[in-house]
Amino acid sequence: MTKSSGTGLKAAAAGTALLFLASCATLEDRHGYIPEQSSLDTIVVGRDTQDTVALLIGRPGTTGVIQDTGWYYVRSDYERFLWREPVEVDREVVAISFTGSGVVSNIERFGLEDGRIVALNRRVTDSNIEGVSFLRQLFSNFGNLSAGDILDEN
Repeated sequence: MTKSSGTGLKAAAAGTALLFLASCATLEDRHGYIPEQSSLDTIVVGRDTQDTVALLIGRPGTTGVIQDTGWYYVRSDYERFLWREPVEVDREVVAISFTGSGVVSNIERFGLEDGRIVALNRRVTDSNIEGVSFLRQLFSNFGNLSAGDILDEN
């Protein structure tokens, strides 16, 4: 009888140890949406319009600030360990630029490497896109706002 109760105690201890190990795992969260590269490849620069882009990959959560000449698809990856605050480990932006008449003029993919914005993929070899200052703001300030900042509370 003592032999079977010792086995049960070992099983309970092993189960408890597994439970503790599972609770220490890093949790990963992904926020936002970036279209797949295969979907972006179906967009033809100089031919497709805002309407056809919306049909192919959907409308983004963010557009150009002053004019609707740019669409920005943003995705951020976070890791959280135990009770600690989530840490952003990766951010990616797909920027689709449009002419004044709404025709696609450029498609670019940006990443964040060591705090610098890096072009990961460009369809048109322009030196820059319209609204790059908006991208800088998006990368540098993303996740750094509090409700007090928005409501202008001191």
